[in-house]
Amino acid sequence: MKSNKELKDDYKQKKFKIGVFQIRNTVNGKVFVGSSLNLDAIWNRINSELRFDGHRNEQLQKEWKAFGEEKFQFEILAEIGQEENDRTDYESEVKKLEAMFIEEIQPFAEKGYNTFKA
Repeated sequence: MKSNKELKDDYKQKKFKIGVFQIRNTVNGKVFVGSSLNLDAIWNRINSELRFDGHRNEQLQKEWKAFGEEKFQFEILAEIGQEENDRTDYESEVKKLEAMFIEEIQPFAEKGYNTFKA
């Protein structure tokens, strides 16, 4: 049986899927574009926030309540590959990739739930 330290070390060494995702409203086509260092976990977190009326994006939360959970899809737009012993700043890289997708998709106003950043 592994010690707590060994389990923590194993967790730190684990490679998670890193990338950009969107949440699509299948009723009106609006999307929310975001990124995460753990694509497997982000949907669970967002889904829980929306279910318990705690998501910070008011428009997404409002439409989630109006249309229902089954009308929203989680889609991975891009993943960033990882190399062994790589020292890449994945947080910075995934934010750059997210910005590129936001620029391309323009998920604002009638097209989406993202807000303009000043």
